[in-house]
Amino acid sequence: MLAPISRSSAPANAKYYRHLLWLGGGFGVLTVILGIAPWHRQDWILENALVAAALLVLLAIYRYLPFSRLSWTLVFLFLGLHEVGAHYTYSEVPYQVWWQQLTGAAPAELAAGGRNHFDRAIHFCYGFLLAYPIREIFLRLARARGFWSYFLPLDLTLSTSALYELIEWGAAELVGGELGIAYLGTQGDPWDAQKDMAMAALGALIALGITFAVNCRYQRDFAREWAESLRIWQEEEANAPPP
Repeated sequence: MLAPISRSSAPANAKYYRHLLWLGGGFGVLTVILGIAPWHRQDWILENALVAAALLVLLAIYRYLPFSRLSWTLVFLFLGLHEVGAHYTYSEVPYQVWWQQLTGAAPAELAAGGRNHFDRAIHFCYGFLLAYPIREIFLRLARARGFWSYFLPLDLTLSTSALYELIEWGAAELVGGELGIAYLGTQGDPWDAQKDMAMAALGALIALGITFAVNCRYQRDFAREWAESLRIWQEEEANAPPP
């Protein structure tokens, strides 16, 4: 059973907790603002059900597995983007209009076939923004090192992305009607779930690739740790039953 990390080992300093307070307060304000008159209230409630569950988990584990300030910032960015999608409904986020106002480009030039791609962007951000915090969990909880500290976060990103697609499908079947269709957000694409998972995988690969490059450059024992992570332990080999 996990025990709370002591003050001597936890990042228990004023700057760390001040950073958490700013992020938590900012997310609270953003949620309240975007929760005022959302385009589809029932869809907003469905979209925020998982957010509420995620926040409860984060509150439960932060004393036991404290993230770095970078990881908390990445989590904040992802949840903030999700709140934008929840406010408008993912398939109706007017990012094309925003882009037109910024650049002068016509909205029709931005969406191939007229599809709203905001949901695909968020699935990409799921992998890109959350792969690093997930890696921190594996580093602290499972003491993953070397190869496994990159493979396991990618594996969990893919599996949770697939799990979300199943939850999304189940919720859409349960509520039915236009609300179910709005929540599912396939926009007529029969391969929507597979493409969403692919985007999450791509985002995670890029994030972990950047982490790999940084550690390869600055971590002194990187090569040794990588090699050790792929070595078969002699103790296990000696005690293994015969084939």
